[in-house]
Amino acid sequence: MNLLIKYLSLCWFKNNPVDLNPSKSFMWKTVAFYLISGIIVEGLISDPADGTLEVMLRTIMAFTSVATLVFVLKKRQNFYQLFTAIFVCENFIMTLATVTEGLYFTMVMQHHEYASEISIGIGVVLVGWYLAIVSYILRQAFAFKMSLSVILAFGYFILTYGIPMLFMDI
Repeated sequence: MNLLIKYLSLCWFKNNPVDLNPSKSFMWKTVAFYLISGIIVEGLISDPADGTLEVMLRTIMAFTSVATLVFVLKKRQNFYQLFTAIFVCENFIMTLATVTEGLYFTMVMQHHEYASEISIGIGVVLVGWYLAIVSYILRQAFAFKMSLSVILAFGYFILTYGIPMLFMDI
């Protein structure tokens, strides 16, 4: 539990992922939570089979992106810390997004006039926060300049969400 709290502190821009040492079991539990929660959310939004495929593609793209980055930087020893840090924070943001979907559903059922605008606004904030977190993690892990961290975080977002989404639209 202590390790989870230290990883969640990254969501508030505290700690350095390189200083945290997750066990392989902790990392795989984080991935399992991501897969299960992602499949549930995507299954509710679209066809369950399509949702499952999209979540699997996102996971593969995330794994490949982080592995490529640490390989190119010759920092393979940091793979588990970096991958776990990103996935713990991603799970946190995904949980908040799920709550937002529940809020949206409730507002629609109550015929709230601005349900869509509120939901979209919260979604934009969550995506911005997610990009800031990934940028922070990369900056802390590799001592990148802020601009490079932001560019890499945006690229990571496009690779892990954009490409699987485009693939599913084909």
